[in-house]
Amino acid sequence: MTDQRSIRVVVADDQAIIRDGLVTVLGLLPDIEVVGEAEDGERAVALAAAEHPDVVLMDLRMPGLDGVAATERIVREVPGTAILVLTTYADDESILSALRAGARGYLTKDAGRAELAAAVRAVASGQSTFAPEVGALLVSTLTGGTGTGSAPAPASSLSARFPTLTKREVEVLALVADGLSNGEIASALFVSVATVKTHINAIFAKLAVRDRAQAIAIVRS
Repeated sequence: MTDQRSIRVVVADDQAIIRDGLVTVLGLLPDIEVVGEAEDGERAVALAAAEHPDVVLMDLRMPGLDGVAATERIVREVPGTAILVLTTYADDESILSALRAGARGYLTKDAGRAELAAAVRAVASGQSTFAPEVGALLVSTLTGGTGTGSAPAPASSLSARFPTLTKREVEVLALVADGLSNGEIASALFVSVATVKTHINAIFAKLAVRDRAQAIAIVRS
């Protein structure tokens, strides 16, 4: 049963068993309606044009027109539709290609049901959302060529050096070390400034430092 508040979704994946599973999972949610299934990029574009869904759940590697090219076309031809990538690939090239094409979110296929539902709702409302491992790669890309002084340590290195920090805290610390303000960190990670402050306070407590200068010194030591 649907109503005016339902989020209309097209599921695009070349593997039937995965499509069926996603349709089943999404169909159990009272605020989401699956309005189409596509086995390749061409079909995804055609369904987007015909149905004008709120969200297309897009696989990247599909025969014929792949997910990146399909994303570019849908963003251009059906601008009211948001693209949420759901793929097994979380490498730099795949992530950046999808984001450049206009994808609003990026999840890997090991995401849980609650994470998937939250991501669909987020992109439908105009927000961006990324899996934690995707966020870490984005942080590395964003910080790799910016700032002054010595290059910031990559997120993977910080995780090994500071195992008490969560993945998100490592991401925030990497950006702090590169000299970004709370507002800039919030924009980079698509979270609120209040959330950034909470993470920074937790980082300071775990690293036993008083301020950003001390935190940066530890990272660069």
